Amino acid sequence: MSPFVWSPAPDAPPFPASGYAALADSFARILNTKNDVLLIQGEAVAALEAAAVSLGAPGRRALNLVTSLYGRWFGAWLRRAGVEAVDLVAEPGKPLAAEQVEAALKRGRFDILAVVHAESASGILNPLEAVAALAKAHGALLVVDAVASVGGHELDLTALGADLVVVGPQKALGGQAGASAVAVSPAAWTKIAPSGEAPSILSLADQRALWLEQGRGALPGTPSALEFHALAQSLARVEAEGLAALQERHRRAAAAARAGVLALTGRAWVPPAQASNLVTAARPPEGISAAALLAAAPQGHALTAGVGPGGERLIRLNHTGPRARLETVLGDLAAFASALRALGLPADAGAALAAALEAP
Repeated sequence: MSPFVWSPAPDAPPFPASGYAALADSFARILNTKNDVLLIQGEAVAALEAAAVSLGAPGRRALNLVTSLYGRWFGAWLRRAGVEAVDLVAEPGKPLAAEQVEAALKRGRFDILAVVHAESASGILNPLEAVAALAKAHGALLVVDAVASVGGHELDLTALGADLVVVGPQKALGGQAGASAVAVSPAAWTKIAPSGEAPSILSLADQRALWLEQGRGALPGTPSALEFHALAQSLARVEAEGLAALQERHRRAAAAARAGVLALTGRAWVPPAQASNLVTAARPPEGISAAALLAAAPQGHALTAGVGPGGERLIRLNHTGPRARLETVLGDLAAFASALRALGLPADAGAALAAALEAP
């Protein structure tokens, strides 16, 4: 019997310690920020939890905007960290309006204002620029979950004045989910809990002390070389394509998807200004559930149901990352039309595809 040979697949070479700073700098360029950028070993949910935990302090209050499960989780993490977090909850599957946020801010003092920029769960876009202005006017730290939106929408942290921004490569940037990043402003650092007795991946202060203040060499712990090689390749592809071109590719795909869905259903889930460039949500005709429509779609289709509150009422056309291409949108629209016809409903696929092709 031959001896057992361990052979990981793929067998990634070590990631050079000198390479981590370059990855952080690449994220900083994408975000247009001079704020500190920390790399987090783990999917972006870990970075979001780290941001919430690091802001914990007795007597601190947060207004947490909830337009998905992710916003709800962020509020729960804040409360677990000792923050009095007040959730402002949107209508299921819909964005919040700036006027709703302003009215909530007037009802009390808030140290933190937290928002998800774009929701891939329901294809909506929250009014980040208006929310950022409100945070500044009320003296609140602005925390932004930009995991889905980065690369698909313009995200200029210098212009926004955002304080804690969490991003990841797995959505519009077209990468894998094994690493993420947090951009931290000087104002945010003054509010972040200090390092504890033992280092924690959920402590931004520990990441600062063990990496940023040590010259940005080797990350603390034992980083996964495979994940960081993948991240390096993803960020290199973004820079090669150009951020503006990547954003335009997402904008064009989203416009085509919205036009095609409108031609098929006669209605939009949200107005274009409230729709994300990542996912287009379509509402099935009255009396038809999302589950029934998906079951009627042709084999191998890429349509999905919405996620979280209100998701059962939605069909999602995903045009995120490598799927942000016109041919992908056209295929999804054809599958949607086929499903409608299979259910005995009128659906002019030709008109939908023409509308998508003509969308500006």
